[in-house]
Amino acid sequence: MSSSMSGRLVLVGTPIGNLGDISPRALEALGQAAVVACEDTRRTGRLLSHFGIASPTYIVVNEHTEGDAAERLLGHVQRGDIVVLVSDAGMPGVSDPGEFLVSKAIEAGVTVEVVPGPSAVLHALVASGLTTSRFVFEGFLPRKGPGRSLRLREVSEEHRTVVLFEAPHRLEKTLNDLADVCGGERRIVLARELTKLHEEIWRGSLGAAIQRCAEVDPRGEYVLVLEGAPPAAEATEEEIREAVELALSRGLSKKDAAAEVAELFAVARNRVYEIAIAL
Repeated sequence: MSSSMSGRLVLVGTPIGNLGDISPRALEALGQAAVVACEDTRRTGRLLSHFGIASPTYIVVNEHTEGDAAERLLGHVQRGDIVVLVSDAGMPGVSDPGEFLVSKAIEAGVTVEVVPGPSAVLHALVASGLTTSRFVFEGFLPRKGPGRSLRLREVSEEHRTVVLFEAPHRLEKTLNDLADVCGGERRIVLARELTKLHEEIWRGSLGAAIQRCAEVDPRGEYVLVLEGAPPAAEATEEEIREAVELALSRGLSKKDAAAEVAELFAVARNRVYEIAIAL
């Protein structure tokens, strides 16, 4: 990154625990920054001080200030400054401030760069032993109400590996809620203190995880990696026949009934149509 380049917004990934994981590009970007947008000036200040980087201008960007701070930060960029956005740990913009700022920067025609870095999501996922070829990141579940119930049901039906975040004081409730919708045998991995001295990655079933919480007080922020739902059992001939009969009783033609039931059970339409013809 040459200092002769025009102003830009740079998202920088920072260590999630072990300071040895910071990259040379991250240090270069932080050293060039005229402004650093961060969640906590004290925490980011200690990070820069540790690496001998002179303190820039700080602007606090969190869930409460991001909307107001975006205009100030983009003003700095448009005046030719390099603005670096960091979170307390990991990549900004993922379950941390940054998404709104990036959106506004793009709308304003501002250059947005990313310096990748450590990720608790990927760390936990690849260490989990569960399927990594397809996965989804759900972040924090809603804490209560219909939104939580809906998200839990969606998670229970998700066939891909699911990665979630959870605070220690809510871990037991979340594990119980997941067991209620997924069953106690569904596999899960509990990861905490990633990259730190006391890193812990626990693997087992939801039922065993609940038991562990009763025996060991949860400490530190958790990444949960949940096994995806098993494939749905293929519909039987009898189930298809009953569904076709019900569709026909509603006045649908055999062709339309076959199309509806085929979509419902995710089976070939010609298979269902043959059953409809036989009726």
